[in-house]
Amino acid sequence: MLHLRLALSRRAYTLALMLSIASVSPPSLGFDDYQLPTLGGASTSVSNEEYRLGRAWLRQFRAQAPQWQDPIVNDYLNSLVARLAPHSQLGNLRTTTVMVDSGSLNAFAVPGGVIGINSGLFAFAEDEGAFVSVIAHELGHLSQRHYARGSARAEQTQLPAMAAMLAGMLIAASGGGEAGMAAAMGSQAALIQDQLSYSRRFEQEADRIGLQAMASAGYNPDAMVRMFGAMQRMARLQGGTPPEFLLTHPVSDSRLSDAQARASQLNIADAYTSDTLYDMMRARALLSIYNNTPQQAASRLAQENSEEQAQRYLSALIAARNGQTDNALQTIDQLARELPDYGMLPASAAAVALEAQRYEEAITRSQRLLRIMPNYLPVQLVLAEAQLQRDPQAAYELLRDMTAQYPENPQGFNLLAEAAGRSGYNGWGHLARAEHLQLTGRVDRGIRQLSIAKDAAQQENDQQALARIEQRREAFIEYREALEKF
Repeated sequence: MLHLRLALSRRAYTLALMLSIASVSPPSLGFDDYQLPTLGGASTSVSNEEYRLGRAWLRQFRAQAPQWQDPIVNDYLNSLVARLAPHSQLGNLRTTTVMVDSGSLNAFAVPGGVIGINSGLFAFAEDEGAFVSVIAHELGHLSQRHYARGSARAEQTQLPAMAAMLAGMLIAASGGGEAGMAAAMGSQAALIQDQLSYSRRFEQEADRIGLQAMASAGYNPDAMVRMFGAMQRMARLQGGTPPEFLLTHPVSDSRLSDAQARASQLNIADAYTSDTLYDMMRARALLSIYNNTPQQAASRLAQENSEEQAQRYLSALIAARNGQTDNALQTIDQLARELPDYGMLPASAAAVALEAQRYEEAITRSQRLLRIMPNYLPVQLVLAEAQLQRDPQAAYELLRDMTAQYPENPQGFNLLAEAAGRSGYNGWGHLARAEHLQLTGRVDRGIRQLSIAKDAAQQENDQQALARIEQRREAFIEYREALEKF
């Protein structure tokens, strides 16, 4: 994994303001279907291309930016999005999330329903309400299609502008910095300036949608006011180096006052909070940020008055890293008895057993949890990886089902490629490798891998695999055409 800094300079501020953009509400993008609907009309055609570019951007982002690979936290993030989405005016837009291995404070939204967060957002937001407020705000940008609306007055240039903007983000993520940003702005400077005149209104619209979504989902909307106020204070203390989030989402006093006034008028439906669970996710984030000094993560969690159970959980994760597997499992098992509704605890225990190469125990623990939570992706991944060491055929069957259910999960296809190879399904194994390559932005290599898959399937006389490979080749060519926009 590349360890790159995702930092936008002040001189890139103009382009960065365009980061929180939104998309139409397309059908879900599945393993079997990358085709987009034909709805008619010029603006719809542009929106369809907008969606294609956003999904292409996600693949490029995976190829160039440092990913934070934590299925437990990612599942938690998806659950928050799912809780907010019905109240965020998203229609039938299917969202997907990406997590960035960066301690800087940032979150973003791009066309195609992509929501991204840095691990640093967990570090800054000390409670679940504050964290949720940022996600709700980003969903507000998506639901209002702010990019498409902002560029609607320049239909001839909006697609090049979007491609340039997304390319600029990728250049920044891969170390191109200001030069990359300047190149991306290029001939689109006038259009970007036009977009800026709408930025303040768009931010307030996203605030209003987010505040209402929070209240309707059972979260206190005052948390958004508190979170943005804290970021504003942080920016003032840091002077010339404000948080990355504020470069893309500037918080003015008037915006803060407007949010506070609106929050005070909202009724909260069935108040909901889960600060213990959030603190456990925050523990995982801090452990990732302070990877080389885990005790610093523990000290920070304790100093910021996190729940005692979350502190014990972090201590167990640190113990597991230090080879104290039995102590770690004993602590996590005790926490699971105290908090039986938290499936992430037995999933964490299974993962600890896997990391300690106690494969039989990892399998037993995973299967026990899956009887209660059959579609829980984090533990499915643990089970599949453990089965690879004991029963590759069982891993292959599990992963075939899993990747069909989660077609945007690169890790699943990576494991499937290995399981298929070990089980003698070489055609399917190379096909899975091709899928992993295209999901991580390496489509040309994926197309070449499909040729290898075809040769293997012909040798095995696997007609089903051959038909599937040809079907996917057509889709991969479409992916490549979208990526060529960059």
